[in-house]
Amino acid sequence: MCRAKIFLFLAFTVCAVICSRAATANVLIWQTASDRVTADVRGESLFPLLQDIAHQTGWHIFVEPEAARTVDVKFTNLASGDALRKLLGNLNFAFVPQTNGPDFLYVFTTTMQNATKPVTVASTKPKHAANQLMVRVKPGTDIDALAKKYGAKVVGRMDKFGIYLLQFADADATDAALAELKNDSDVLGVDYNYYLDPPPSSQLLSPATANLPKPLSLSLNPPNSDCSQVVVGLVDTAVQPLGDLDKFIQDRISIVDTPTANNDILHGTGIAQNILAAAAAQKGGTSIKIVSAAVMNASESATTFNVALGVQAVVNAGATVVNLSLGGAGQSQVLGSLIQSAEGDGVVFFAAAGNTPVATPTYPAAYPGVNAVTALGQSGQLANYANYGNFVDMALPGSGVVYLGNQAYLMQGTSVSTGYATGVAAGNEAASCAGWAQIQAAMQQKFRVPTQ
Repeated sequence: MCRAKIFLFLAFTVCAVICSRAATANVLIWQTASDRVTADVRGESLFPLLQDIAHQTGWHIFVEPEAARTVDVKFTNLASGDALRKLLGNLNFAFVPQTNGPDFLYVFTTTMQNATKPVTVASTKPKHAANQLMVRVKPGTDIDALAKKYGAKVVGRMDKFGIYLLQFADADATDAALAELKNDSDVLGVDYNYYLDPPPSSQLLSPATANLPKPLSLSLNPPNSDCSQVVVGLVDTAVQPLGDLDKFIQDRISIVDTPTANNDILHGTGIAQNILAAAAAQKGGTSIKIVSAAVMNASESATTFNVALGVQAVVNAGATVVNLSLGGAGQSQVLGSLIQSAEGDGVVFFAAAGNTPVATPTYPAAYPGVNAVTALGQSGQLANYANYGNFVDMALPGSGVVYLGNQAYLMQGTSVSTGYATGVAAGNEAASCAGWAQIQAAMQQKFRVPTQ
């Protein structure tokens, strides 16, 4: 039986959302609780349509990169399987339910394995943790007295940098304090504690997948005697046990509790392999070490305060280059100032430009001095999902196969590109002692961003 006909109907709890575009008056109403769909869609291309579906259902959707369709349909109150057949026309699809997490939808013209391009939903507004503010104060400020003055509690501390997390009673108190703290003479900066976007999910690959590379196998070379040991800071999820590759892991630091004894690969586990593969690409081995800081929780979401804690932790552990394969729409002056302080001490940062794809800045990639990395597709052009814009510094391949045990996974996104960029920089510095400024300048020339 064709996979496109294998569709399992489930009861969902997500409320229906009406998605319309003023320019076309397109309407898509996906009533997940009752499994009923109504649509009046005219002249819409495939990718925006799939973004609408992902937004309303919460599904993780992957599409074959070459798949294309212009949608012209109108129907009322169809079951979701019938609705997908109408919306997708002659394209194939496979719906794969998950017991512990969002369900998956694959859209393809050839085989499901070729549906590798993630469909991500653009953030329309920065989201932040309820009733929390990040604040940076002048040296000598009594933070407890300051918090009491504004009716808050100090629930997070970075005393070395004068950065603190304040908790308020409710949203009104939080917003009022934000306005007042901006004018407080003891305060250098204050922001909401923004959420960052979860990274795209990895895809489990069948052992029968064609041209599947073997698991990464590397030798740990002695450090170059002419320069210091290069330590990479990986601020991400936890990094699961990597078997023989664990010799490259200097330390694992937990800022938040994340699952490590898990059958599914965590994002940080894959990014660590991307970094190592790029570092060792020309030598067959490398001397770099990785110190990881787990700042994403079980749902792979993080806040700017936890990212700040992670940056502090890896720099304190000796990292001179930091990988931030994460990002969001929230611009935090406090996190940006911490990164600039580390840059002033000679630390180099690489961060993901985002997978929406839009030209608006993504943070921390868009902070001054950070190397913002976007993704190339198989054609060598900018990947269809990849962010672009004036803040982006370089573009590298956006996909790679990684392993957890003997199981292969496909990772895609600008987070993968960022891992490769970090590995290229770290590997070159470890081999040549050229200095970060020279390496970054050379990379920006070599990995130029294609024009739109």
